[in-house]
Amino acid sequence: MKRSFILLMMLVMTSVVAMSQYRFLGVVTDEQSNPLPGAAIWLDESLATVTNNQGRFEFSEINKGVHALKISFLGYEMLAQDIEINADVNLEFKMTQKWHLTPEVIVSAYRAGDKAPVAYSNKSGNALRSLGTTEDLPYLLQLMPSLVATSESGIAVGSTAFRVRGSDPTRINVTVNGIPLNDSESQGVYWVNMPDFSGSVQEVQVQRGVGTSANGSAAFGATVNFRSGADTTEPFAEAVSAAGSYNTFKNSVKMSTGLINDRFSFEGRYSNVQSDGYIKNAFANHKSLYLSGTMHFASSFLKMNVIHGDQRTGISWWGVPQELLKIDRRYNPAGVYTDINGNEQYYKDQSDNYIQTHYQAFFSHAFSLNSDMTLALHYTRGDGFYEQYKEGESFADYALPNVEVGDQTVETTDLVRQKWMANDFYGFVFSGNQQAGDFLKLSVGGGWNRYDGDHYGKIIWARYASNMEKDYEWYFNNGLKTDYNIFTKLDFDFGAVSFLLDMQYRGVDYEMSGFDDDLNSLDQNHSFNFFNPKAGFFVTVNEAVDAYASFGVANREPTRTNFKDANGDPDAMPQAERLFDWEAGTGFKSGMASFNVNLFYMLYRDQLVPTGEKSNVGYDIMTNVEKSYRAGAELQWGIRPVHFLRWDGNITLSRNKIENYVETADEYDADGNALVRITPLGTTDIAYSPSLVVGSSLAVKCFKGANVTLNSKYVGEQFFDNTSSNDRQLDAYLVHDLKLSYGFTPAWMKQVEISLMVNNLSNLKYESNAYGGNWYEEGVEQTWAYYYPMAPRYYMGQLVLKF
Repeated sequence: MKRSFILLMMLVMTSVVAMSQYRFLGVVTDEQSNPLPGAAIWLDESLATVTNNQGRFEFSEINKGVHALKISFLGYEMLAQDIEINADVNLEFKMTQKWHLTPEVIVSAYRAGDKAPVAYSNKSGNALRSLGTTEDLPYLLQLMPSLVATSESGIAVGSTAFRVRGSDPTRINVTVNGIPLNDSESQGVYWVNMPDFSGSVQEVQVQRGVGTSANGSAAFGATVNFRSGADTTEPFAEAVSAAGSYNTFKNSVKMSTGLINDRFSFEGRYSNVQSDGYIKNAFANHKSLYLSGTMHFASSFLKMNVIHGDQRTGISWWGVPQELLKIDRRYNPAGVYTDINGNEQYYKDQSDNYIQTHYQAFFSHAFSLNSDMTLALHYTRGDGFYEQYKEGESFADYALPNVEVGDQTVETTDLVRQKWMANDFYGFVFSGNQQAGDFLKLSVGGGWNRYDGDHYGKIIWARYASNMEKDYEWYFNNGLKTDYNIFTKLDFDFGAVSFLLDMQYRGVDYEMSGFDDDLNSLDQNHSFNFFNPKAGFFVTVNEAVDAYASFGVANREPTRTNFKDANGDPDAMPQAERLFDWEAGTGFKSGMASFNVNLFYMLYRDQLVPTGEKSNVGYDIMTNVEKSYRAGAELQWGIRPVHFLRWDGNITLSRNKIENYVETADEYDADGNALVRITPLGTTDIAYSPSLVVGSSLAVKCFKGANVTLNSKYVGEQFFDNTSSNDRQLDAYLVHDLKLSYGFTPAWMKQVEISLMVNNLSNLKYESNAYGGNWYEEGVEQTWAYYYPMAPRYYMGQLVLKF
């Protein structure tokens, strides 16, 4: 902590300000003074930036004199004028609208607006990418309030995930351009299947809590909405190359035609990310492709996207056993086996392999300046498998007869198996917005989606082959899930006070058929119908202060894994969950600082909480608890005391409790006989729910084009089961990442940027995640646990060329 404080002071004190240079600040709006985020700004054809989510931009250290300014935004007339600068200036620029829709209309019905009574954070794609070099999306988002990122590989590349307010990825609704991204059966999002997607993001909004209605799975912790694309009227090209520790490399190219003949625009991006990972065999070999084309009409546009990911990743979901954590933090038990000579070997193809392609088509039409609609069709194809070497597997477990060798019967064999998934996800979503007068806005939307997924297993090699054929298939099952919803939002805006009424109806039909890998039947059907209302108000006290409050209800169905875990046991069949969410907050903003405080109370009925154990494919094993809650406060701030220094941060303080929790554990007597021990524990902490989470970003502009940013993340102690036992607890950690960047503009291109990232600056040894459980031997509690250690200090360098 002392070294971190000294570093902070050094960053502040090393800034040099030239007295003859000035700041040029501005805001870009439409004719009604609504901000235009993502507008492109050029100064003297050499300096360039884009407006943030409030439509604001800034150039610092501008020389005295007259400068040529040009502003471009899709759907608006180009603005060009000369600006005289002889002091710091702050100006507003109004754009004149052409009869074009902008792609932002695609997500407008799902996103929280400026006066929405919900807790949310926005970030532009450029701001997101500026936080790192090769990092996956969970780590680029980790500075948002209440968000905790985790990794299986030990670095921010590979199998990564995040939680918000302690809620795991299966409880966070994620959409891309309003289309559901969550896997229908697990309800999770696997960012490993969306490699380097951050490079194609235009903006992202994270709503905490229930949030506003959206398509797809229920939001039990947060809603994350991505909008892809570049949204630029000017052509550009960009090449990015990065390299660093653990043989980590990223190379990507991105380009756009801009607007051609005021009618067409095309863009594309290709990326390749490779890494050995910190954990042994936690390698990553990821490729991605993004293609988009838009045809603009007088009052409409037709847009098509292709988002493709191809990943091969070393299996690391087992973690490091607690007994080896201090001996070999990089140990990976996946793939370790003993050959026929008794020597330990490593199966190098112990890997997860998946190809996923998203196809999206949008048609948006404006009936007038106050009325628009969007219809989207989507189709996603996914194919993949993970491969494992398994020792001493019983033939009976694979529906195979034993092998007779002479007068001996062989009942087990070593083998290599693959577990496959092949699925189709398709459907449509729609939305419409109507402004009725000056005070009422009506938004309607919904969608219908179907998932058809096959699960099957193959044996591709065996030491003793029994009577199996090549690629013998020992199980096959199918999941067919239909999800549909419709919602209506009413925004009443009376100036100082506005009200939101949001009502969603959602239906789910899920059918499982066939046999699972344990040869037990999975045949079952489940149907759910949910009504999810939300309401709230927003008060503008004055130009500097506002406040809001809201209440929302969300319902959520169990996942495929939840149903599988209870298969054959009616008493263990999981129940649907319900969440009652109260939110209230206030905000203050001035020219130098902004502050926001949000209070939340989330009351759950029958919440499915992780037991601390995992299935054999890395899924959390869950159980319903009758009553639980999350309550806390979130504080955000942004402070700019001088023009070369900015500090953004957030703190979350929370209580996350299960009432009347009952522990169920195995107990072994002196003879080794197993019994079931049931222990009422009263009120306990919900697993994976730290009571204190802090994010901080301190940015210093040292001189023209040179920036130093120190990003810090503190995550408090958290338990990885629900017993509140100190034996099953992750220690708190404070991690700093330092980024040094320098950008300049040569005559032959728009910009060159060189950056260096020092991750885990203080060289801390810590674990971002863990799982485990307990048992009893003759009345004495024992613990088993696996941890996910993170890498000590490591480095990444990056070169960005913009044309």
